[in-house]
Amino acid sequence: MSLLEAILMGIVQGVTEFLPVSSSGHLALFKIFFDIDDVGLLFDVILHLGTLLAVFAVYYKDIWKMIVEGCAIIADTCRNIAIFFQNLANHKKGGYHRVICNGYRKFVMLVIMSTIPTGIIGVLGADLIEMSTKILLVPGICLMTTAILLFIADRCKEGEKLPKQVTYSNAFIIGIAQGIATLPGLSRSGTTITACLLSGFNRKFAVKYSFIMSIPAILGSLVLELSDVMNTPLKSEEIIYYLVGMLVAAVVGYICIKAMLYVVRQKKFTVFSIYCFIVGAISVGVYFYRV
Repeated sequence: MSLLEAILMGIVQGVTEFLPVSSSGHLALFKIFFDIDDVGLLFDVILHLGTLLAVFAVYYKDIWKMIVEGCAIIADTCRNIAIFFQNLANHKKGGYHRVICNGYRKFVMLVIMSTIPTGIIGVLGADLIEMSTKILLVPGICLMTTAILLFIADRCKEGEKLPKQVTYSNAFIIGIAQGIATLPGLSRSGTTITACLLSGFNRKFAVKYSFIMSIPAILGSLVLELSDVMNTPLKSEEIIYYLVGMLVAAVVGYICIKAMLYVVRQKKFTVFSIYCFIVGAISVGVYFYRV
């Protein structure tokens, strides 16, 4: 992999991670069409880490409040456990602290609920996902599926759900959608935002939830790759290429998050739907032409 290829893949990642056209699918197609040597899942994860930086840059206020309230949840839970044993010893009842007492605490719990199915699917399907990135037919079909989801998203009724109205079953289903969207060609943002809109989410909150819920999923992927990092020596130039790709993905991703907020509010998914269908159809056609 050259420096130019790292930069180009960083741009592809930054644009396609947040615009609903599938970053994994485009990266897979990019590698196949331009015959780039296999860089493995590690570089893909590093690029996702770059886009993760973009999410922190855009939503740092919400993320900080969620961290604070997450720590408060742990503290109140520990207090309630202590109260439980005190009541048990003294034969008393009541006196517990209400743990989920505001919107941000509910937001934290919803993200945790979504992360559970995503993590299970990600771990169990890791080998299948890596293998599917090398077969042109898979991202082609998944891109066409993304096109259908985006078409549906533009036609969803206006929802009003904010964290306090969202149910844990909503969050769990959206987590399943995110887990399935790890297949190359299925847009993670497009799939999860569509799932949010079908669940009745407020459109602006659907975008925020989709991007913030990606944080634990991306960090989890990075942790799973740490063993490979330790066992696979990297040349100094490769490390530089990885860092450059990550920074490019972060900058481009930041710009695209801002664009995505406009796209969702104005119901402009149809343009991306047409694009995904065309690219997917071409990919499927090329696959059968090569066979």
